[in-house]
Amino acid sequence: MFTGIIETVGEIRDLTPCDGDLRVVVGCGDLNMGAVALGDSIAVNGICLTAVEFDTNSFTADVSSETVACTAVADLTVGSLVNLEMAILPTTRLGGHLVSGHVDGVGEIKRRWRDARSERFSIQAPDELAKYIAPKGSICVDGISLTVNVVNGSEFELNIVPHTLTATTMGNYQAGQKVNLEVDIIARYLERLLSFSTNSASPGITRELLESRGFFR
Repeated sequence: MFTGIIETVGEIRDLTPCDGDLRVVVGCGDLNMGAVALGDSIAVNGICLTAVEFDTNSFTADVSSETVACTAVADLTVGSLVNLEMAILPTTRLGGHLVSGHVDGVGEIKRRWRDARSERFSIQAPDELAKYIAPKGSICVDGISLTVNVVNGSEFELNIVPHTLTATTMGNYQAGQKVNLEVDIIARYLERLLSFSTNSASPGITRELLESRGFFR
């Protein structure tokens, strides 16, 4: 698990095709590699990858064909900058929101414009993810925990403060760029609970039950 609070910006040093998938070498920037052990999870642009080799300034991970197909990793090249975060500990301060590192879909930057000292972004999400994105809710974009400001169908807007622009790869985002999206994990599990009950004698959690308890207005 991760929090979506980026620890450092790293760099893709090598991308090698390996029998239908990829092996990637990532320069770790300011990441504390002294705390990394073989097999540890590190989020790279929001993708949970396993460190199979590492030294003081880089780590190597294998990227499955499933991950290649479901994320924007195919758009990375040698020299691409990437957001990095190590997996959290039970004592980690949860400054963002709970992030699994399992990308739900690929979005596209549609527009970017100035708003006082911030930058605003409009991102087109896949239609099937739109139901999970809510105003003032959380979303993970390339591993960054962010707050949704506006939702228009499957397009949503973000307001990014100067610190986030400089501490992540968002400062380099341009229209047309593909980004990894992970929706709020609570929304995904809530949908599953609403649509399925293991006990056929009980309706389980229904919209009517939630309405009676004040969860809908």
